[in-house]
Amino acid sequence: MKIAIRQARPTDAEEAAPLLIDANGDITKRITGETDWKQVEQSLCELFKRDDNLHSYLYTYIAELDGKFAGIMVLYPGEYEAEFDKNLSEWLRKKGATNFDIDSEALPGELYIDTICINPTFRNVGIGTQLFTYAEEIAKQTGYTKIALNVEIQKESALRLYKRLGYEIVSPWTIIGEPFHHMVKII
Repeated sequence: MKIAIRQARPTDAEEAAPLLIDANGDITKRITGETDWKQVEQSLCELFKRDDNLHSYLYTYIAELDGKFAGIMVLYPGEYEAEFDKNLSEWLRKKGATNFDIDSEALPGELYIDTICINPTFRNVGIGTQLFTYAEEIAKQTGYTKIALNVEIQKESALRLYKRLGYEIVSPWTIIGEPFHHMVKII
């Protein structure tokens, strides 16, 4: 069993989009301006193939297990968020979305883990842990001393995992009106 992690390519969109939906649920409706799940998936594919937003292949890493698409991680510098959220809001406005406000998720100075999701077929074999380790390697290579993420307060098992990995709750956060914990790991 060999796990490899690589930079995503635009051609990964169709395999990545369902994992983005799995990990982010209704948030994906908000960031795509769609209500039908098929349309959400198609819009995520469109965003994934572009280079002007945080859901782009440029900020996504693919985990492969024995050459098969096994999971994804969306990871970006917090200081990129304001510009790319503006781009996403403009895209939503042009689409005619009724809500094009984007909630901030990261702070400048943080390398932010937006999403980690493992294909259900490949869960519980250590891929998620490998992706977290990879995020730390990228942080070190790019000079970041903080890696951050947000977790819904009711997701107690995820909270325990993140604490075990060295993340600490630093502040409350709100995304789409829902309460989250903002967690940071110092590298």
